[in-house]
Amino acid sequence: MMVAGRVRQTAEASSGMSDADAVQLLFGAVATPSLSGAESAVAHYLTRAIRGSAREQFVDAAGNAVAIWGAGPLKVTFLGHIDTVPGAIAVRIEDCELHGRGVVDAKGSLCAALAAATRAPDSVWEQLTLTVIGAVEEEAPSSRGARHAVAAYPAPDLLVVGEPSGWERYTLGYKGRLGVTIGARRSGAHSAREDASAAEVAVDAYSALRAWVRDDNEGIDGLFERLQVTLLGVESGSDGLEEWCRATASLRVPPRWDAGALRQALAEISLPNGVELDFTEGLDAQRASNHSALARAFRVAIRAADGSPTPSLKTGTSDMNVVAPYWNVPMVAYGPGDSSLDHTPEERLPLGEYLLAVDVLGSVLRELAGLGQ
Repeated sequence: MMVAGRVRQTAEASSGMSDADAVQLLFGAVATPSLSGAESAVAHYLTRAIRGSAREQFVDAAGNAVAIWGAGPLKVTFLGHIDTVPGAIAVRIEDCELHGRGVVDAKGSLCAALAAATRAPDSVWEQLTLTVIGAVEEEAPSSRGARHAVAAYPAPDLLVVGEPSGWERYTLGYKGRLGVTIGARRSGAHSAREDASAAEVAVDAYSALRAWVRDDNEGIDGLFERLQVTLLGVESGSDGLEEWCRATASLRVPPRWDAGALRQALAEISLPNGVELDFTEGLDAQRASNHSALARAFRVAIRAADGSPTPSLKTGTSDMNVVAPYWNVPMVAYGPGDSSLDHTPEERLPLGEYLLAVDVLGSVLRELAGLGQ
């Protein structure tokens, strides 16, 4: 199968998935709907697709798709996710790009890892044990799949998180997250009164929160180090006796704050009377070292594919934030695709880039196994 932008293919491809097989794997995964909480069909599709290559493949108690290759001493885990956000996009290939919900975030990353594993020679599996996990509910606040993984499986020696970075880039860190709900209530009154409505009180409280964030960022350079706050939605209503307003906001938390300390600091902000803040469970920011053997393996592999390796930091969150406190090991995030297309109607992935990511991940496996390029 010829794909525009395809520049090379590893020798191992003949003993595993061909390019056409790898594209078909991804097409089928994207064509199988898998909203958070409803991932069973795609989990079974993926485990069936690699049967005969992996040493084990199964759907675990949380609904994660799991495949294991090799029995070597170095334990490597690839943790991707198989769920998507809502939004139907017609699954199609146009101009050598695959369109569809989840193709970038993050079925492309997971399928690239599976295809790469099928191509690895036996000599890799003498040195490595690779566990690929397609986690459920990454797009949901529960992160159910990743939390099950840290409870059910031993900590690996090295961790790759499957998220779009672009094939020439790898991600070393993600900001944390803290959700807050601003609630305001007051007795019902005619709108002709000068008293502030519940909605106005809630808006004033959010303005105070934004001002606090602005002051906290004073003198801080670089978006990854700055606290960010976004208003996600506002609801209001009245039962004739009492009126209420509820505003929800999300804070992106830099490494200089941990979520627990930030929660305490925000609880002390001076807010209008009658306002209550309710916080969700927070996730701390995570930043991995660029000096690990894993990061080096990605640099070597990307150069071998004629790319220019570049580490990056993301302002969003991923399952790296969930598992890093439990798995204190070298880690990176990697996968094909432009992350700015995540969750958008334009989500699409160039198939040439996807196949290059398959090559890169295959080279990473060989490098970690000590086989070189």
